[in-house]
Amino acid sequence: MYMKWEEYFMERRKFLTGAAIAGAGVAAAPFAAPALAQERKEFTIVSTWPRDFPGLGISAQRLCARITELSEGRLTTHYFAAGERVGAFDCFDEVASGNAQAYIGADYYWKGKHPALAYFTSVPMGMTTPEWNAWIKFKDGQELWDEVSGKFGLKAIPCGATGCQMGGWFNKEVNSAADFKGLKFRMPGLGGDVLAKLGAAVVTLPGGQIYENLVSGALDATEWVGPYNDYFLKFYEAAKYYYYPGYHEPGGGLSFGMNKSWWESLSKWEQALITACCYEELAAQFEEAMALNGQYLQKMITENGVVLKKFSDDVYDAFAEASAEVFEETRNYDALAKKVDDSFQKNLREIGGYQAIAEIAFSNQRNRVLGITK
Repeated sequence: MYMKWEEYFMERRKFLTGAAIAGAGVAAAPFAAPALAQERKEFTIVSTWPRDFPGLGISAQRLCARITELSEGRLTTHYFAAGERVGAFDCFDEVASGNAQAYIGADYYWKGKHPALAYFTSVPMGMTTPEWNAWIKFKDGQELWDEVSGKFGLKAIPCGATGCQMGGWFNKEVNSAADFKGLKFRMPGLGGDVLAKLGAAVVTLPGGQIYENLVSGALDATEWVGPYNDYFLKFYEAAKYYYYPGYHEPGGGLSFGMNKSWWESLSKWEQALITACCYEELAAQFEEAMALNGQYLQKMITENGVVLKKFSDDVYDAFAEASAEVFEETRNYDALAKKVDDSFQKNLREIGGYQAIAEIAFSNQRNRVLGITK
């Protein structure tokens, strides 16, 4: 059940009003008593990230702890990192079956279930995080997400975002699109389909397995997230060329995917609390990445010998051409995939068009006059 924004804010207002009354020592029975009378609910959350994984894993753990904290234990979470209960790529089925109540991960991992799920993480040449958030929250993105995930008995809401990701780590320079032929490259989602069209041998691996495969030579290249997240995985020990910008994940939105029947069994107050915690972490994870990416990029360049490289326009044109083919194939999957793509492409152009004359135009001019470069 999709909670409209008006309903969400009404529930949020009730929550804050009840808390204020209780804090002032006034009888809080009209709101607080029913909430306090609720029996404590415990629920299991599985994740696609290893425990204490810098960036993504820590964000997931922070979110789970926040739900328990903000609900004062009335919603008590039990968090299982990748491999602790099920494997990273088994989280979807674990929650859809009802064996766990929620997962934290990237919905493009499940594009084999339905390709439209990729749009609710990130797609090639797609939306940046602010653009994607606008589509999800204030256009029809959430309703479409409900429709796609609902086919599998799930309800998902955003709970994190990485921002525009880097293009990846390579053990050799990339001078043309032809250099991707035969390259053993780890990349999930529709971005991986794009590389396959350029002749790469695409591999999908959970984050915790990338380093060992890169070091062993089983991979020639990989993408992950950005400097803050990537630094701690030490990819620079096996591949020194770090390319930008990533065409494949300009936004990188993450999902708090819940068993739909379980979600619908919750009270409006419980749904509002979970939603508020997820939105809080959606902002926090993105802002944390923005705060730390520049610092860790310079650290890798100066201390670890990383060579920062930019994809040429010719290579980017090849990405765009292959992306158009992938989108057409995705649209042809079924009517729902076409419906999602229609909305995404329309809003990308409307929201992105304004971004081009607002934030992007300003940041380009600001960087020019202040002499800010990479």
